[in-house]
Amino acid sequence: MSGRAHASIEPDLAWCHEAVQGVSRTFALTVDVLDEPMASQICLGYLLCRIADTVEDAGHIPPDAQTDLLRTYQRAIDPEADVDIHEFRAAVDEWLPDPADRNDDWRVVAESPTVIATFEDELAADARGAIVPPVVEMVDGMAMFVDRHAEEGGLRIDDRDELEQYCYYAAGTVGNLITNLLTRGDLAEERAERLRATAEEFGLLLQLVNVSKDVYDDYTEENNVYLPAEWLAAEGVDQEELIAPENRESSARVVGRTAEHARSFLDDAQAYLETMPLSNGNTMEAWSVPYLLAVGTLRELRSRPEDALTEAGVKISRQEVFAVMSVAGDAGRDSLAELREVISRTPFHRAVEPAD
Repeated sequence: MSGRAHASIEPDLAWCHEAVQGVSRTFALTVDVLDEPMASQICLGYLLCRIADTVEDAGHIPPDAQTDLLRTYQRAIDPEADVDIHEFRAAVDEWLPDPADRNDDWRVVAESPTVIATFEDELAADARGAIVPPVVEMVDGMAMFVDRHAEEGGLRIDDRDELEQYCYYAAGTVGNLITNLLTRGDLAEERAERLRATAEEFGLLLQLVNVSKDVYDDYTEENNVYLPAEWLAAEGVDQEELIAPENRESSARVVGRTAEHARSFLDDAQAYLETMPLSNGNTMEAWSVPYLLAVGTLRELRSRPEDALTEAGVKISRQEVFAVMSVAGDAGRDSLAELREVISRTPFHRAVEPAD
């Protein structure tokens, strides 16, 4: 992305769409296959979340300062509070990398006034009202977790309950954000209630998959350990030694256990997708792609959980990503169960290759 002066406060929707491409491949895929107005609503809602997530994951910021920054940001996006986004921008300035050293995430943090100006200028009041409460709840949860684990200097999840609580704040709130947008207007109450009942599970599935596959990067780059201490202790592993070569086999069993827990949310996540309305720019492709890619990642985690503990990581191939994307545009909600079954067994691009 091109550099911009942080003093710029003019709305810039095109820049915000460009920014999403830099900070998240998954959400960029989602935004790209949404139509308006949903595409810009999700784009801007996601950037609001990403600003907080970048601060939370910043290992160079002391925990007390992280908590203060998150609280300031929370108040800045809350229309009921009396804090302006420029107060957050001023407070975070000392922690920003030099302009030449900023990655895409930190460029978005530096441009937080532009994101807010665009959010307020481009989105209708009902869309803003749907987005802000879940984002405020997310930031509040992040601040709480940073404060809770301040002595460790990074997050150290204790047990399954705390893992689910963290995943709720990190991603279940995003499920609620999407649902708030989808349930505006003329939607049967029974259908709306089913969406509300499964929204958090959709987010929890995606976050637990990330927790399972990103163990090495989370620990080495952000000093965070999301694999529960209780589960590691049962395997005789201390959280601080989870990636040590001598613990690989034992830690891999905990990776597998975490991935199995993620699988427990597949049914509800599928029900969420099968229920969502396709109106106001929403498309099935936008949400079925990350769901099906999560299914593929869980397949790979089952076969090689130890890779999550090394620099290699657990990823699905570009060929499979492209194959899933190519079919998702034409596949309707009735195809999800069949696609899930195929992808859970074999890489999708191999399953659809023509026979020789």
